[in-house]
Amino acid sequence: MVYEFEGRTEKEAIDRAAAELGIEKDEFDVEILETQRSGLFKKGYVKIQVHTEAVQAPPERTEGTARRPRETQRGGVRSGGPAGGVEDFEQAMVSFVEELIERMGYGGTVSVLYREERKLGLKIESEYSSILIGKKGKNLDALQLLVNIYAGRQGRDDMRIILDSENYRIRREESLVRLAYTVADRVRENRGSILLEPMNPFDRRLIHTTLNDINDVETKSEGEGLYKQVRVYYKGLRIN
Repeated sequence: MVYEFEGRTEKEAIDRAAAELGIEKDEFDVEILETQRSGLFKKGYVKIQVHTEAVQAPPERTEGTARRPRETQRGGVRSGGPAGGVEDFEQAMVSFVEELIERMGYGGTVSVLYREERKLGLKIESEYSSILIGKKGKNLDALQLLVNIYAGRQGRDDMRIILDSENYRIRREESLVRLAYTVADRVRENRGSILLEPMNPFDRRLIHTTLNDINDVETKSEGEGLYKQVRVYYKGLRIN
């Protein structure tokens, strides 16, 4: 499900989304659609888009009682279970990605890169890494989407799987930050606007967040679907 919220700051918009949807902040993905800083005659605001599948009202509970973890059983992997269940889940994700790239005709090995509370990072090592990453990371994004769908079918739709190879994610992030500042300088110089190439939600959010503190530059997402474009424009410039 996709919802939109606004607030004076990104934090306020996220807090409002969590309160109105009745879910925790780490149970949804946030995409910044537009940022506008306050001026002499207008108030600043941040518009976000929330992506989540957990929009069911939480069960009633008495004060001081913690919500019990889910223990649904799907495909032999238990969600919210003991340490053994976590290890089984990780191995299932590793095996799934390895089999996926093997069926694509590219050999390689997959290992756990990092573990966080609701996030699991997997690293692909292959002599075909450049192909698996693809142009602007689109192949890697597609593989990541498939493994996240598989994780949901294993009863772990609360877990986000991040795929990386050859440290692409870090290199991409550094490249986008440099791009954001370069574009911002050009926009401030000509007092116009620049429309960037289509990007996935994570990359777009990075552009928005990087430029959020620049007083005379604003950003907004344009387009439909997963890959939208970010427009960077001079503050006060009318954008249709």
